[in-house]
Amino acid sequence: MPIYTGRGDEGKTDLRDMSRVSKTSPRIEAYGTVDEANALIGTIRPTGYDDVDEMLRAVQDHLHVLQADFANPDPDEGDPVVRERHTDQLEEWIDELDEELEPLRSFVLPSGSEAGAKLHHARTVVRRAERRAVDLANDEPVNAEAVAYLNRLSDALFTFARVVNARDGVPEDAPDYE
Repeated sequence: MPIYTGRGDEGKTDLRDMSRVSKTSPRIEAYGTVDEANALIGTIRPTGYDDVDEMLRAVQDHLHVLQADFANPDPDEGDPVVRERHTDQLEEWIDELDEELEPLRSFVLPSGSEAGAKLHHARTVVRRAERRAVDLANDEPVNAEAVAYLNRLSDALFTFARVVNARDGVPEDAPDYE
């Protein structure tokens, strides 16, 4: 199977239902930004912590489901879609890892160890993906659970960053508002 088809040379691409849309459509922007977040998460593994790496690997699988969900304007039974269980999994991980952390008393600067800083970066890309998904939902039907998943994923990535930084012995810096 060749990697190139030439079908996108004129600025259009196929959705899962084989309808053609502009590569700048809100749907393509949404799942393209999810793809960017997924690729960025791939640069973070391995973090040096097996539990976090396993969580990130599962997140990457979830993001592929999310991309398929966004690429399909009218899913059929059995098509990949983000489900409540995906979001619930993120919440379980957040709760589990939060037990290791000191209580959050202020905003923190997105920095830290290499893995911690990259997790903060991934969080910001996921926030952008969420904004793109909300924009898409303003005009077209979108799986609301997929949008909720992105919202929760940014919280999870923030927690992962805090945990990795704590385990690496890197203190969190609060912003100075002077």
